[in-house]
Amino acid sequence: PSMPRVPYYIPPPPPPRRSKRRGGWGSKIATLLLFLAAPAIALFIAAFVVQSYQVDGQSMEPTLQDNDRLIVDKWQRSWARITHNDYLPNRGNIIIFNQGGLDFAGSASKQLIKRVIGLPGERVVVANGKVTVYNKNNPNGFNPDASGGYKLSTAITPGSVDIALVDDEIFVCGDNRANSEDSRYFGPIKANQIVGKLGFRIVPLDKAQKF
Repeated sequence: PSMPRVPYYIPPPPPPRRSKRRGGWGSKIATLLLFLAAPAIALFIAAFVVQSYQVDGQSMEPTLQDNDRLIVDKWQRSWARITHNDYLPNRGNIIIFNQGGLDFAGSASKQLIKRVIGLPGERVVVANGKVTVYNKNNPNGFNPDASGGYKLSTAITPGSVDIALVDDEIFVCGDNRANSEDSRYFGPIKANQIVGKLGFRIVPLDKAQKF
């Protein structure tokens, strides 16, 4: 006789084991430390890497307008200080620097933004409405405004200046030469006054660009 058939039966899988929560306190402590460290990280970045600035005034027109929002690169300056060197930007760079000795609405100092015109070891002359720079490669002088690749609101540079720059000095001017208080008035600036170099304009969005 045939054997009785037994229904094919597959037992259900055992219920999954709930994993025990591990490191509950450790996770909370890590989150708390991250929360506390965030402001310190932000301060470090702003002090040594990059920082946002807003233009105040018309001294850099037409290149920069009042209320433009900028990102300033501080890392090159920071690295120079870490390695005990002077940070010296290139001619034509736009920089932020600290300037004292002037009356800025009751404040003895202020951060200004200008363009680098003269470099250490050079002689800068402002006369007859133009700038002339003299150095070893150009003993007869040249006009950086004509060869610097930047645009000015006027081709005339008022003032009367004749100055030789020492090893840690640079000469700066605003692009709006008729409306800019710069090295023509307060003299050259020292390398240790430099805060950083203009990296980007981010606002207004339709004029966003890299410098």
